[in-house]
Amino acid sequence: MLSKVMWGILIPFLGTSLGAGCVFLMRRQLHELVRRGLTGFAAGVMVAASVWSLLIPALEEAGAAGMGVWSFVPAAGGFWAGVLFLLALDHLIPHLHQNARRPEGPPARLPRITMMMLAVTLHNIPEGMAVGVVYAGYLTGAADISAAGALALSLGIAIQNFPEGAIVSMPLRAEGASRRRAFADGVLSGIVEPLAAVFTILAAELVLPALPWLLAFAAGAMLYVVVEELVPEMAGGQHSDIGPVAFAAGFTLMMALDVALG
Repeated sequence: MLSKVMWGILIPFLGTSLGAGCVFLMRRQLHELVRRGLTGFAAGVMVAASVWSLLIPALEEAGAAGMGVWSFVPAAGGFWAGVLFLLALDHLIPHLHQNARRPEGPPARLPRITMMMLAVTLHNIPEGMAVGVVYAGYLTGAADISAAGALALSLGIAIQNFPEGAIVSMPLRAEGASRRRAFADGVLSGIVEPLAAVFTILAAELVLPALPWLLAFAAGAMLYVVVEELVPEMAGGQHSDIGPVAFAAGFTLMMALDVALG
């Protein structure tokens, strides 16, 4: 059981690392349509994972606790807590899109590469928490979470982390960083995921009573990232259908994985 948990925690990090490795195989800069497609695909995976792997188990766990018609309260409350948490961090930590949308005015206080690392690392924290919460529930038998269901979430996040790793390392390379530096920074942007997952599992005794809230919290945080960061990125610039189509493909794949493995 512990080996399954260990691999489940590391799979999303592996996805980020493989994506960052694209810097050794591709040119310095991703084509705009490729970037939009990868971003849309990642957004679709995150939305499906938030619904099937986090919000629905949160509702089921609250119902199993005997909350009856009030089962939606932990899911709604945790969801809003996740949204507000990311909203607060969004104001505290500068994001790439804020710099990119500012054509005039003084330059950002932090270098663009540093901003990119901060933004992606911030996004990976709720994903790591989501994996940790689900595996904490699996280890204790809470929320009727199976090993296959937890694995589905890990695979889904790994799938969306692959383009995310490429989206980090390729622009770093375009900014003038060496391939090794771009790869290393892309990998480091994902290291917070297994760390956040391990921390959440170690705090399982505190996590389990609030499991519905924490599942929904992770969903709210992930969906905030989708709406605030990924959707504008996939839809910006010249009109193209690649973003929405890739979003639908990512959503469908993650939904199929979760239903088939869950």
